[in-house]
This record gives sequence, C-alpha cells and structure tokens, in this order.
Amino acid sequence: MTDAPLVHLDRRPDGVAVIRLDNGKVNSLSTALLGKLRAVIAELEADLPGAVVVTGNDRMFAAGADIAEFGGPEEARQIGAAFLDALNALADLPRVTIAAIAGYALGGGCELALACDLRFAAESARLGQPEILLGIIPGGGGTQRLARLVGPSRAKDLIFTGRHVPAEEALAMGLVDRVVPAGELLETTLGYAAELARGPVVAHGLAKRAIDRGLDITLDGGLQLEQQLFVEVFTTEDSRIGVASFREHGPGKATFTGR
Repeated sequence: MTDAPLVHLDRRPDGVAVIRLDNGKVNSLSTALLGKLRAVIAELEADLPGAVVVTGNDRMFAAGADIAEFGGPEEARQIGAAFLDALNALADLPRVTIAAIAGYALGGGCELALACDLRFAAESARLGQPEILLGIIPGGGGTQRLARLVGPSRAKDLIFTGRHVPAEEALAMGLVDRVVPAGELLETTLGYAAELARGPVVAHGLAKRAIDRGLDITLDGGLQLEQQLFVEVFTTEDSRIGVASFREHGPGKATFTGR
C-alpha cells in the first residue's frame, strides 16, 4: 500500500486548478488513484476554479488501469465502476477541462484525456486504446467518448488494432486539439486555461452542458435545451457586464467577474 499522494491539486492565483497524477513512472490508474481523483474533483465541485488542467509527468500522462488489479468479472466490475465514477465527475465539472498530454496516454489514460473538454499534446505524445492486446475492451468510457469524438469508424480502428497514435495523426483525426513542442506543453496549456479563467466561466459551463447533453438527445431536444440555457445565462452578472461593455466599447473589451 503506497503512502504517495497519487493525485496533486494546485490552485493557481490565475484561477486555474492543476490536477497532476503521481503514481510512479507509468502513472497507472489504480482504483486507489481513481478514488483520490474523485476526491479532488469533489473539492473542485465545492469551490469551482476558472478552468482545470489535467496532466501527468514528462514521459507519461497515464498508462491506463493497474493490470495487477485485474482478475475476473467481479474485479472488472469494481474497476469499471471506479473509472465511471471519477471520469464522469470530471466530465461533468461546469468548467473547461484540458488534458496536457506528454508522452503516453494509453487505455485508461486515453479515457481520462477523453473525459476532458480539450486535449493539448506534446509532439512526442502517443495515444491509444490497447486493451484488445490483452483480449479485453475499454472499460472507462473509451468505446463511447472516443466514437463521439472521432467517429465510429476511426474509433473501431483504434480499438480493434490497439495501435498507438502519434500526436500529428491524433490532431488530424480530432483526437487532440493542439500539438506543441514538448518543452512548451504545460506553458501553452496553462496560458490557454488562464485566458479562459478570466472569462465568463458560468457561460462556459452552460455552453458545455448544452453541447454535451445535446449530443445524447435528439436535435429538437438539444435545441430546446439550448433555449433553456440561453435564458438562464442572462441571469448572470457576466451577461450584464458583457452586453453593457459591447454597447459602450465594442466586442472583446469586457472584464468579467465569473458570476
């Protein structure tokens, strides 16, 4: 049993919260780490930051589930439940979440990145769902989030073959959103997150909900949801600030409060 923190949370003065995985060289997503991650997310839920960055170490974002915990169906049920609990909570945070991927994001590590809103990758990054090489399938959302992100055919290719996708190919297929030199990854991701954290963060959360929930329902239902949230956003202080600033100074000049 390790006494290591496993997951670190750093709340920066610019409003960005950084979640850093710390479980040895490969950052395996053990059930203990997933429990710590869920606790960190609960802390963020109670006191929301402006934006969230999720990262690992320089060589490994996360290698996936801890294979030592694998066994039969009962173990699989427990591991799958731990992934579902932690990654759904991350995906549901009403703030923009960005995965900063250096090195490998494989299996559960790729699924963790998929649970974020955006993915920034170092040029050396590799992503994949190699569970099939163990004779199993993804159990942390990979079959669902990956297919929604890159389309069912590409998702099937990645899951059927278990191959590792280099950063530039991942960018071309939409698996990642930006590729930068390894030495610039964290700085670039934090800078982007800090810019968002200065913005109308409640509106970010409402837009995120409209997009994510809308994908799970019919187009008509999604349009109705958008209308509801469009009305709701006009109850925020930031909407009043933004509209007034536009009328007086034009676009892009507002200073938002995050309320």
